[in-house]
Amino acid sequence: MLQDSGIKVLGMLGGAARGSFERLDGNEESFEAYYCPLRDMMHKHKLNGLDLDVEEEMSMEGIIRLIDRLKADFGQEFLVTLAPVATGMVDRRHLSGFDYQMLEVLRGSMIDWYNVQFYCGWGSMEDSKCYDLIIAVGWPPEKVVAGVVTNAANGSGWVEIDVLVAVFMGLAQKYPEFGGVMGWEYFNAMPGGLGKPWEWAENMASAMAMGRA
Repeated sequence: MLQDSGIKVLGMLGGAARGSFERLDGNEESFEAYYCPLRDMMHKHKLNGLDLDVEEEMSMEGIIRLIDRLKADFGQEFLVTLAPVATGMVDRRHLSGFDYQMLEVLRGSMIDWYNVQFYCGWGSMEDSKCYDLIIAVGWPPEKVVAGVVTNAANGSGWVEIDVLVAVFMGLAQKYPEFGGVMGWEYFNAMPGGLGKPWEWAENMASAMAMGRA
């Protein structure tokens, strides 16, 4: 139904599911054994893309092999995104094992954007300082999506909605190509909570629209 309305639907691989990327980072036989069921599932559900949330050690060779294979199997229009913590974008301690700046050099043309996690101690959206630092080291703002927790129950680092609106208005004004906002998670997003989670999305869209006006 969403796709019928022109909305792209992506899956997510990894996150707190430790072992997902370890199993895809082995020899060719091991890779095929674990990749093929993933490929078949995505074909079955006709997904438009896959978000790679690498929260465990993975080699550069392994993540490149996975990206290359996804593009080969699903075509260049298939969306490939990654979800690094904010420190990973500026070559500080992070969760993924490989160097994101080098990955962008090697495969940036195949990566559509980064859902950067500015929460759980890895960054913050209380102001724009963390985001500005990432842009200052050379990342294009159109590829840096600001990820925030949408409810204090979803993780540490929750920021009040009024503060987020002000920060994102400022980022949209400062960076006309600002990549946008990602929320973890949607179902209980504030201020509407379980009953009206779409209010969070409305607030984020309004903030960016006002910043670009």
